[in-house]
Amino acid sequence: MAWIKVIQEDEATGKLKELYEKYAEPSGEVDNILKIHSLNVKSLKAHFDLYAHLMRGRSDLSRVQREMIAVVASVINQCRY
Repeated sequence: MAWIKVIQEDEATGKLKELYEKYAEPSGEVDNILKIHSLNVKSLKAHFDLYAHLMRGRSDLSRVQREMIAVVASVINQCRY
């Protein structure tokens, strides 16, 4: 398994801290899939914007259908997300 250096929530400053606060779960934690972008704030924002568009933007698919596709893809890829 590859390990990617990330900046943790309590170490974040500036724009990264702002985005972490915006994208944090109710628990205050940021999903690891977003934290992998912590060394490149532009890619963090772009990743989240793409995800938000795919899951909540205009589409012929309902939100439930999109979530089902995400679950199936995660299961096939043996990913807990």
